[in-house]
Amino acid sequence: MLDIKFIRDNKKAVDKAILDKGIKLNLEYLLELDTKRRTLKQEVDELRQKRNDIAGKLKSGEKDEKLIENGREVKKLLTELEEKFKNVRDEYERLLLYVPQIPSDDTPVGKSDKANKVLEEIGTKPNFDFNPRDHIELGKDLNILDLERGVKVSGFRGYFLKNEGVMLHLGVLMYAVEKMRDKGFELMVPPTLTKDFALYGTGWFPFDMDNIYKAIPAGKLRLDEEKSEGTNLVGTAEVSLLGYYADEILDEKDLPIKVCGFSQCYRSEVGSYRKDTKGLYRIREFAKVEQVVICRDDDGEADKIHEELLGLSKEMLNDLELPFRVVIACTGDMGAGKHKMYDIETWMPARNGYGETHSDSNLRDWQARRMNIKYKSKDGKNRYVYTLNNTAIASPRILVAILENNQDKDGNVHVPKVLQKYVGKEVLKKA
Repeated sequence: MLDIKFIRDNKKAVDKAILDKGIKLNLEYLLELDTKRRTLKQEVDELRQKRNDIAGKLKSGEKDEKLIENGREVKKLLTELEEKFKNVRDEYERLLLYVPQIPSDDTPVGKSDKANKVLEEIGTKPNFDFNPRDHIELGKDLNILDLERGVKVSGFRGYFLKNEGVMLHLGVLMYAVEKMRDKGFELMVPPTLTKDFALYGTGWFPFDMDNIYKAIPAGKLRLDEEKSEGTNLVGTAEVSLLGYYADEILDEKDLPIKVCGFSQCYRSEVGSYRKDTKGLYRIREFAKVEQVVICRDDDGEADKIHEELLGLSKEMLNDLELPFRVVIACTGDMGAGKHKMYDIETWMPARNGYGETHSDSNLRDWQARRMNIKYKSKDGKNRYVYTLNNTAIASPRILVAILENNQDKDGNVHVPKVLQKYVGKEVLKKA
C-alpha cells in the first residue's frame, strides 16, 4: 500500500496509476473516508478522556447524581461513536489495500500484455529441417509425460512426469538452487500453507483471490461452510518468504537480504478458460525457485538490484542454451504493487512464439507497508524497506522450451549440458 500522506500529496499521480493499471477505486471517496476517519478518531479520543475523567471523580468519592448521569450519557455516546468509527475505519483500510504503486517513468501504458515492449532478443532459434513435434508428443514418445492419467487423477490440467522427465524436472530445479547458493542467496524451503496476512501483505489479496486455493481441513468441511480458517495454498514462495520478515525491524547493516525459496506452487488459473488448455504451459500445480530481495528505501539501489536479478535469469537461460527475449511489462499487465516489471519469454517452437517463463519485479515499499517490514537506519530512524522478487526457474513450464528446442528429426531430445549430470544422459531417446 501507499502512505496516505503520500497519496494526498500526489493525488494526480496516484489517480493516473489507478487508471493506467485498470483498478476499480474511487480515490476521492477514499480520501473523504480518511478525513472522516480522522475526525471520528479525535471525537472518540475526546469522549474516552471525558469518560475517564468522570470515572476518576467517581472513584475519588464524588457521588453527584448529575455526574453519574453525565457518565451514562458519555458511555452511550461513546458506544455509538466507536461503532461508527470502526465502520469508517474498516472501509478505509479495505479500500487502502487497492491503491496501486506508481509505475516507473519508462513503464509502457497499456491494458494488456499486447502493450508490453520488447527490449532485447537473445540466442538463436532452432532452424529445423523437419516438422518439429510439440512437447506433448515428445513427452509421450519418450515416455516421460502422461497427461491422460494426470487428468484422470487430478482433473483438468493434471499431469504425470515420468522417468527421465522426473530427472529433467528435478535437475533444472536443482541447477537453479545451486546457482542461487553460488550467487549468495540464503536457501529456504518455505511453507506452502500460509495465513491470510501473508497474501494480503504481498498483494495477492484482494486482487487475485480467485487464483488462490483455500485449504479446508476435511474434519471441518461442512456443506454450509465455504471458508477455511484463513489458510491458503500459495502460488509462489514470495508469499512465505516475505511473511518470514513480517512485523520485524531489521538492521541496516544486514541489508540487502537475499533469500531464495524452493516450493510447490498452486494456482487455480481462474480467468484462463480456453487458454493453453493442453500440455504443461498453464497448469495448476508446479515447482518454482523464487528469489526475494529486501533492501534499503533507496530508489537507485533497488533499481540496480532489479537489473541484477534480471541478469541472473538471463544467465540461467544462456546456460540452458535457450533462445529468449526480455520485455518490460505495461501498466495493465504488471500488477497493482509493481513499480517496474520485466518478463522473460522463452522461445517455444510448437507455439511458433515466445512463452513467459520468468518475471522480475521491483515493488519499492508497497509490500513492506502491508507487511510492516522496517529497518533501523544509521540515523536511528525506522524506515520501510523496499522489496523485489524474481523467478529463478519454474518447472515443468521450462521443460516445454527444453524439450521442443532440443529435439531432433528422430524424436530424441538432447539434454542441455548443465543438466546432464542430473539427468544422467546426454540424449533422451524415443521409446
